[in-house]
Amino acid sequence: MHGLINRALQSFVCTTYGKERWRRATVAAGLSFSEFEAMLVYDDDLSRKLFDAVCAELGRGAEDVLEDLGTYLVSNPRTESLRRLLRFGGVDYVDFLYSFEDLPDRARLAVADLRLPRIEVREQSQNRFSLTCQPGLPGFGCALLGVLRAMADDYGALVTLGRSVTEGGSETVWVALVEDAFSEGRHFDLGVQAG
Repeated sequence: MHGLINRALQSFVCTTYGKERWRRATVAAGLSFSEFEAMLVYDDDLSRKLFDAVCAELGRGAEDVLEDLGTYLVSNPRTESLRRLLRFGGVDYVDFLYSFEDLPDRARLAVADLRLPRIEVREQSQNRFSLTCQPGLPGFGCALLGVLRAMADDYGALVTLGRSVTEGGSETVWVALVEDAFSEGRHFDLGVQAG
C-alpha cells in the first residue's frame, strides 16, 4: 500500500479522534512505529492489519471509516490542496463527476507510483450517474462516496448517493443530482492568494 494512503489514514485518525487512539491502533496492529512516510510503499498485509485495528479502536465499521476518511480528505483545512485539485475538475458538479475518469492519470502525474483504480463515469438517465471503480484498492468506493458527498456541499449541489459491489470486486457509486445549484457552495479561486 502506498504510504500516502497510510499517511492519510494517520492524519484522519489523529485529527478527528486524537493521537492516543492512533497510537493504540498501531500497537494493536503490532507495528513498531506510529508514523508513516508518505512516499514509501508498505506491505499490504501491514496496511490491512492497521486499518482493522483502527476500526476496532474506533468501534466503527470499515465502510463508515472509509467514507469519513473520504470526507475528511476534501473538507479538512489541513488537506485544502486536495480540495483545490479536485475543484479544477469542473465548473459545476456534473463536470466534476466526469473528471473522475482522469483521476488515476492525474494522481500519477503528482505521485508516479500511486495507483488508483480506473473509474468509468456513465450518465444513467437525466441527472443520475454511476461511477464504477475497477478492483485494485479495497474500499476505494467507500472513500469516493465520502469525497463525492463533501464535494457536493463544496459545489452547492444537492445529491443523493449510494454504493454497490459486484461479484468481481468492482464498486459502483450512484449519484442522483437533485439540484445543481441548491446552495451557494464554498468560495473557490483559480489562483492561491499570497499572504
